Amino acid sequence: MKREGYINWDEYFMGIALLSAKRSKDPGTQVGACIVNDENRIMSVGYNGMPKGCSDDEFPWDREGDVLKSKYAFVCHAELNAILNFRGGNLSGCRVYCTLFPCNECAKAIIQIGIKEIIYLEDKYADTDGVKASKRMFDAAGVKYTQYKKTGNSVSFNL
Repeated sequence: MKREGYINWDEYFMGIALLSAKRSKDPGTQVGACIVNDENRIMSVGYNGMPKGCSDDEFPWDREGDVLKSKYAFVCHAELNAILNFRGGNLSGCRVYCTLFPCNECAKAIIQIGIKEIIYLEDKYADTDGVKASKRMFDAAGVKYTQYKKTGNSVSFNL
């Protein structure tokens, strides 16, 4: 008889996205993404952070002020990082688990690479023009998006 109480696929992949978010150096918002194919194989992961070669200590993390003194001109979002981290093959038809609903810039990359489904944890920027634009593009391109349904399960481990 098999063990009971194991986590389901959605819990597993959202857990990977949440774990990936823990790699982010952003003091305000940590975001993770996990791209999965139709065979439930992880294709790539990503988190929000500075581009390769751009020091986390030398570039700004501020949220306010001049664009060149804030993080927004520099940070690469989790979804885009997951797409860019992918090495070989095809992401067409995959789904992406995101801890935060994708912005409009990431939405364009998601659509262009052929990802067909988004499972997101939070949508705290739903009222912004960027997220409204994302949803409009996803609807037009036939990309399904669904909020992750929390199960109440928790996973913890000591490192």
